[in-house]
Amino acid sequence: MGKGGGCVPSKNRPPKGVSDQDLQNPESDGPVSDQNQTQTTQTNPIDHAIAQRQLRVFIVFYSMYGHVEVLARRIKKGVDSIDGVEGFLYRVPETLSSEVLEQMKVPKKDGNADEVPVILAERLVEADGLLFGFPTRYGSMAAQMKAFFDSTGQLWREQRLAGVPAGFFVSTGTQGGGQETTAWTAITQLAHHGMLYVPIGYTFGAGMFEMDSLRGGSPYGAGVLSGDGTRKPSETELALAEHQGKYMAGIVKRFAQPSFRAPGLGLD
Repeated sequence: MGKGGGCVPSKNRPPKGVSDQDLQNPESDGPVSDQNQTQTTQTNPIDHAIAQRQLRVFIVFYSMYGHVEVLARRIKKGVDSIDGVEGFLYRVPETLSSEVLEQMKVPKKDGNADEVPVILAERLVEADGLLFGFPTRYGSMAAQMKAFFDSTGQLWREQRLAGVPAGFFVSTGTQGGGQETTAWTAITQLAHHGMLYVPIGYTFGAGMFEMDSLRGGSPYGAGVLSGDGTRKPSETELALAEHQGKYMAGIVKRFAQPSFRAPGLGLD
């Protein structure tokens, strides 16, 4: 037949008996990629460091007669019981003179083998979580703790503590002496820093409803009733403190998941 006859196969049509799927795409003559192949992934160095290192909860407190310190040590026990998290105890600087403390019959804290070191504000950025403990003064935190918060101005200007979980535990003289107000009046300190307030709520279970004996503590955090200074924390109060340590450690682990935040640098 002449030109244009149907006996010449079209260049765009496969030969008889050959399907379109049998023809190799000329634009993909190279090896076909396998989506199931294992691919090398790049790990963010910061995320890897967070995943590998031990998370830190700083338990920062002021304790004049020792009641808050007893809670702090029990809180540390709770923190340390959670895998991958470690608690560190620190005192805030004293603002009263040694003469005044002596007149108030405050036990001396220097020279003890297990003495808790004093912390400066700039070290707070090293923590993945913070728990602040203090006695009440007319329903709010003691002046020593307030002075410590007042020294965090540079951290506030740079918002270095933004996104860091934080909570409170307290000591009061009586049941109506500020077990709740001492904690919730302190929340303003966290708000201005952009920290994340972590109350314990009623996660302690039945112990939060204990009515058979005197008990400090509230949904805001652990607490102890000191009375005239001679009363020791009850086992329920200590158990609540330990629970708060465990609870905060769990929150810190959740917030420290890779790619969530870099510790001390606010939210990414």
